[in-house]
Amino acid sequence: MSPLLHIAAEEAQNPLVPPIPELVIGLLAFVIVFGFLAKKLLPNINKVLEQRREAIEGGIEKAEAAQTEAQSVLEQYKAQLAEARHEAARLRQEAQEQGAVLIAEMRAEGQRQREEIIAAGHTQVEADRKAASQALRQDVGKLATDLAGKLVGESLEDHARQSRVIDRFLDQLEEKAEAGR
Repeated sequence: MSPLLHIAAEEAQNPLVPPIPELVIGLLAFVIVFGFLAKKLLPNINKVLEQRREAIEGGIEKAEAAQTEAQSVLEQYKAQLAEARHEAARLRQEAQEQGAVLIAEMRAEGQRQREEIIAAGHTQVEADRKAASQALRQDVGKLATDLAGKLVGESLEDHARQSRVIDRFLDQLEEKAEAGR
């Protein structure tokens, strides 16, 4: 077999297997590149990944702390809201009670004023009745005196006598009125 044939036969044998010198050089280049990457690049990648992990964990911790704080603030607001509602209900109840007391006081004052007005009205009616009675007595007395003067034929101008006659006449009328009842 000739050397050329042998090379051609080897190449024809397996196209997937590279020649040994290329395989050694490729393997050596791979180890060098891999070693370089492992020494220089891998620590930087690990460092960046560690920083990201810490940032994420720190962010999660901060988020949990913020959520805990928000929850406590929410509880405080709920407590304040409940207290405010309770205070509003208490003030509303107090206002209703004060309103009821004020209404009762106003009613009592109105009743008192009404009674005062009625009493003043009764007093006024009684005074008017007495005044009317007095005026009527005088008018009746004057008429009676004039009539008696005409009947008797003499003047009854004496005031004292006139008053006595009138009073006696009216007293007799009142006695007859009371006896007729």
